Amino acid sequence: MFLKELRDYRYLLREIVAKNIKIQYRNSVLGVFWTLLQPLLTTLVLVFIFGKLFKPDPSVINYPIYVLCGRLLYEFYSQSTKRAMRSVTGSASVLKKVRVPKYIYPLSNIISNFITFLISLVVLVGFIVYFSLLKSPSNPPPSLTWYALLSPVPLLVLFLLSTGVGLILSTLAVFFKDVEYLYDVFCLLLFYSTPVFYTLKRLNGDGIMLLCLKANPLYHIVEMFRDCVLRGQLFSYISLLYALGFSLVLLLLGGLLFWKKQDRFILYI
Repeated sequence: MFLKELRDYRYLLREIVAKNIKIQYRNSVLGVFWTLLQPLLTTLVLVFIFGKLFKPDPSVINYPIYVLCGRLLYEFYSQSTKRAMRSVTGSASVLKKVRVPKYIYPLSNIISNFITFLISLVVLVGFIVYFSLLKSPSNPPPSLTWYALLSPVPLLVLFLLSTGVGLILSTLAVFFKDVEYLYDVFCLLLFYSTPVFYTLKRLNGDGIMLLCLKANPLYHIVEMFRDCVLRGQLFSYISLLYALGFSLVLLLLGGLLFWKKQDRFILYI
């Protein structure tokens, strides 16, 4: 039923995705170039602060690329789930007049963010080419191997995770307006609990602290992506099974919660 409905409304989904991408940079002078410029600038800031003022882990092959990988994946998760969270309440005027599958709105926001995320990967390719030509001893080029072809695997897992969380948040945001503020705090906590600019080896915490950090599925997804494009090695199957299982459970819970509560949305939006 879900697949049939999605097929019937695929043109509407496509139009909403295109609209979201256009609106995102509608009033910007640089437009879609911000998709490339924003990760570049934020990565340079993080590299300067944590790479120059503090000494990064010497085991990291290339610290700028290490930071950029973590920053790109975290930013996609954060932005896509936040926009999915506001998608139902932000489309209240349409939902009150037109009968369409309501899940199209959070799903379209996640897909549109995923497209801009894929565009932003051009910055990562530029970093890889730059350091491959520079051959700096402090930041050697990444170890590119055939395992780089497996990099879409962690990206797909990340998409599933974001979709599941987005469905849960979009449902809760209809009934509890404070969810938006609480989730902003949670994303800040998630940023520092995900090794974007540090490695777990440099932490001097106890086993419980490291266990809590490793319980974060985003940690495993980021590390799998780094294994493919930075370290040139196959990612851990344990990380894949854990992150994929976590994502599928959240996707199932989010889908069931959204389906069960969607008929009551009209009473609260």
